[in-house]
Amino acid sequence: MRSPQERNTRLENMTWRIWNLARKKKERVSLATVYVIVPRATILEALNFVILLSTICSYMQFEKEEACRLLKRQPEAEKLRTDTNADMSEDLFEGEKGEDAGDPSVAYGDSTTGSSPKTSSIDKLYIVLISLHGLVRGENMELGRDSDTGGQVKYVVELAKALSSSPGVYRVDLLTRQILAPNFDRSYGEPTEMLVSTSFKNSKQEKGENSGAYIIRIPFGPKDKYLAKEHLWPFIQEFVDGALGHIVRMSKTIGEEIGCGHPVWPAVIHGHYASAGIAAALLSGSLNIPMAFTGHFLGKDKLEGLLKQGRHSREQINMTYKIMCRIEAEELSLDASEIVIASTRQEIEEQWNLYDGFEVILARKLRARVKRGANCYGRYMPRMVIIPPGVEFGHIIHDFEMDGEEENPCPASEDPPIWSQIMRFFTNPRKPMILAVARPYPEKNITSLVKAFGECRPLRELANLTLIMGNREAISKMNNMSAAVLTSVLTLIDEYDLYGQVAYPKHHKHSEVPDIYRLAARTKGAFVNVAYFEQFGVTLIEAAMNGLPIIATKNGAPVEINQVLNNGLLVDPHDQNAIADALYKLLSDKQLWSRCRENGLKNIHQFSWPEHCKNYLSRILTLGPRSPAIGGKQEQKAPISGRKHIIVISVDSVNKEDLVRIIRNTIEVTRTEKLSGSTGFVLSTSLTISEIRSLLVSAGMLLTVFDAFICNSGSNIYYPLYSGDTPSSSQVTPAIDQNHQAHIEYRWGGEGLRKYLVKWATSVVERKGRIERQIIFEDPEHSSTYCLAFRVVNPNHLPPLKELRKLMRIQSLRCNALYNHSATRLSVVPIHASRSQALRYLCIRWGIELPNVAVLVGESGDSDYEELLGGLHRTVILKGEFNIPANRIHTVRRYPLQDVVALDSSNIIGIEGYSTDDMKSALQQIGVLTQ
Repeated sequence: MRSPQERNTRLENMTWRIWNLARKKKERVSLATVYVIVPRATILEALNFVILLSTICSYMQFEKEEACRLLKRQPEAEKLRTDTNADMSEDLFEGEKGEDAGDPSVAYGDSTTGSSPKTSSIDKLYIVLISLHGLVRGENMELGRDSDTGGQVKYVVELAKALSSSPGVYRVDLLTRQILAPNFDRSYGEPTEMLVSTSFKNSKQEKGENSGAYIIRIPFGPKDKYLAKEHLWPFIQEFVDGALGHIVRMSKTIGEEIGCGHPVWPAVIHGHYASAGIAAALLSGSLNIPMAFTGHFLGKDKLEGLLKQGRHSREQINMTYKIMCRIEAEELSLDASEIVIASTRQEIEEQWNLYDGFEVILARKLRARVKRGANCYGRYMPRMVIIPPGVEFGHIIHDFEMDGEEENPCPASEDPPIWSQIMRFFTNPRKPMILAVARPYPEKNITSLVKAFGECRPLRELANLTLIMGNREAISKMNNMSAAVLTSVLTLIDEYDLYGQVAYPKHHKHSEVPDIYRLAARTKGAFVNVAYFEQFGVTLIEAAMNGLPIIATKNGAPVEINQVLNNGLLVDPHDQNAIADALYKLLSDKQLWSRCRENGLKNIHQFSWPEHCKNYLSRILTLGPRSPAIGGKQEQKAPISGRKHIIVISVDSVNKEDLVRIIRNTIEVTRTEKLSGSTGFVLSTSLTISEIRSLLVSAGMLLTVFDAFICNSGSNIYYPLYSGDTPSSSQVTPAIDQNHQAHIEYRWGGEGLRKYLVKWATSVVERKGRIERQIIFEDPEHSSTYCLAFRVVNPNHLPPLKELRKLMRIQSLRCNALYNHSATRLSVVPIHASRSQALRYLCIRWGIELPNVAVLVGESGDSDYEELLGGLHRTVILKGEFNIPANRIHTVRRYPLQDVVALDSSNIIGIEGYSTDDMKSALQQIGVLTQ
């Protein structure tokens, strides 16, 4: 006797329940084994149901295939994990084995509980935060304007304000991108914006001219174009170079104010999201400063979710989201970070545990060994720290008693303007308001909320629904995804005839969001977040802060938030009936509503910014002392510090004879133009210093033609120093830069790493029938303290470099592996050692401006070739048949070269040949020579 609409609703709910059950069991369900009785269903309804069920089975079949795919690659990784865990377990005490299982601080780092250093002992700290994408400004944030301007933007701005108000913190810089594009407010193009700090109690400290919190906008990428986060990757190194200049200048300025003239370097460089993570890793390596990282939303989790949907292939996903760049950046962030800050335990155990560079069980064992001073065999794991985000309490409501009754209701004339913008939608504005604040994206599940509301008549009679879905001008001008969601919402409102019951305002200011929460609280409504998965959900904290009970998804962080606040109910976001039932229960039971509200207000202090900053700074204090290697006895002797221009010769794709000719012709051009005194030369190569000496001597050249040598793929820097009064080759001694050695030793595995690589090398064989022949051998002659070299007999049988790096990460061996000499040699160097990083080190130490540096490269090169192309320096690509064809090993990448290098940049030019005329033309184009 049910109406067609009710029958359709029951059918849809039934299919969702079948889907959920099948998903949990992950078993194939045959269409023939599912029987559903459809009373009095029409033929059309039955056909619709069959189509729905067929879709479910297709989805489940895809899930099974995806699971099989994952299982095929799982045994190898699991075996590596097992072997590593066995190595780490061999001499654990019995007591430690029990300790590992329960203590979260041993499990994977630190939690916010337990003893920690007091923040009162902090000296005046300089902290650098990085968040590259979106529209970042301190006031009137345009949250929801696009997919990149959301919760993370709000988070980092409020974190910067809160930290600058904390005891012991002198200055906080939030580095982001400068945006000069048309149709964007001019404030996004201001190089510096001072943030108004949050006032904390007992925050008394000396302030100076440059103290406080600032947004620093670094220009990188196209100057007149706004870029989505997926398109920022090719310009990351350009940002890093600009940020290096700012940090060096600011450190010296702060040092003059509070450091007795000595630079005050950042206590930590903290990257937010993958793109900022790789930028922070490069800055950390260039400056030798500790790094922290917050992922916000992890790439592997997103990739797995998109693959399970079955709508796009892995290649299509990577093309759209540049997901492989993102995952590699997150892996590198794990390699370089001392601390990874997570919001919840779930983020660590279910998301970070997907990565090669982190594994919970191994992290436990390493932490246990560190605690008792045992040998970790060169393995390192970042500390995972759980610190929930804070919220700004400046707008917390005070007009309600704990029983929920309003003390002094404001006259209507004093109501905030946004209230009238919302109330105009409602026929009966006095009903309790169900409030949702979310961007219009499919994963936010807004359509299910509207369906749940529309199909539950008792709930519609009891309450109104308000949807705050960002700001928009016209749906036709929005991106396709957002437009589709909004169109669906409007269609559902029309289908269920919800006019007068649902509000969906087009505009709101960031400063008006607290007023919207207050309106919902005044009507004794509820806040709802039914996203399919919620990474954290700051809106849930904001709702509780404003006395608003919550209905939240049971998937993700809201579970842990509700455990602390105990201010609402959790629901399955796929179950519309459950959503409607929970909302009706909370709004109709006044005692339950009051109890949830009281609990939220009572426990909200645990999510305050002061609490967050106290926990944050106590962890920063535990970081080991690291600082840039500036100064030293060699500083006065090295001639590189007096040069106007530096030419770096880093051509790997040619034979030794062509390399000598390139060196000769380049030097000859500068001599002819009478620039030999103002132009310096650096040879950057994978060769050892002995090989360089032999090469130059055989060519009749002196070591002194170069100001510095970057050797062993960036793990050694030498300066040619005279040992006598007469400049001759016999009296020139290459002196190693000891400061650089200390600069790159971070997380170097040393002997433990060497032993593992020797063991690995024996497993890489060439098979001819039943005969196996080892193809990789240790090469002590070309090794050094910070470079482990291996000789390759047959490059065609080498594993791809990405597989070797994955292997090292699974073993928690943090290093930088690369193939060179046309893949006939493997070099393994420290994680922060590379030719690109060594060049930045030289520029920082000797005061060289990167725009005055020119780097000469070939058309291909060693496997670190791409790192030499990007940045503020000029790059000259020498093209021609003299280049050795790229080896197979070098061409197998995780992602195309153009995804990470802006080959059309004005800083990169190409020339044919390397004659003196060719070199003269190139140097003129890059500004070393005048036209």
